[in-house]
Amino acid sequence: MGAVQNLPGQMISVLRQELDSLVRAVFLLAQEDRTYRNRLIEDSVAGKRWRRENSLQLVTDREMVELADSLHGWTKSVYDFGCAFIHLSSFHDHQVRDPLNQISEAEQNAILSHLRYYHGGPNGASPQFSDIVPLLPSVFTKIADNLECYIKSIEQNEGLNT
Repeated sequence: MGAVQNLPGQMISVLRQELDSLVRAVFLLAQEDRTYRNRLIEDSVAGKRWRRENSLQLVTDREMVELADSLHGWTKSVYDFGCAFIHLSSFHDHQVRDPLNQISEAEQNAILSHLRYYHGGPNGASPQFSDIVPLLPSVFTKIADNLECYIKSIEQNEGLNT
């Protein structure tokens, strides 16, 4: 646990990367046209950007996040929070400025209610960033477990509703 306590920004960056894979897996599962889904998978392996079906328009991270958020209800808030740790932002100065105080109350509530419901904390009326740091390993495990289930569903040629 000590390494997480000392490197919370890096842990959140890794969480965000895992979440990025999860939203892509959800997007793949949402594709009923298996030929299109397989093309997206091939494009990933080939390092190509995903394009919308029968279009030259790119599939955006935002639309994939919104799709996953419609299923989970927490994806967008966690994704956006994690982005701030990946991109140069004031969140990198988390020892001086609490990142939770730098997001909207709605985003705080979404993140905190998810953490409380699925991970048992943090407690208290006004938790700080340091209060969520001990929960990061279990958050990572939850995201990784969900991703593994989604990948298995893709391998078994299932969709979101199967």
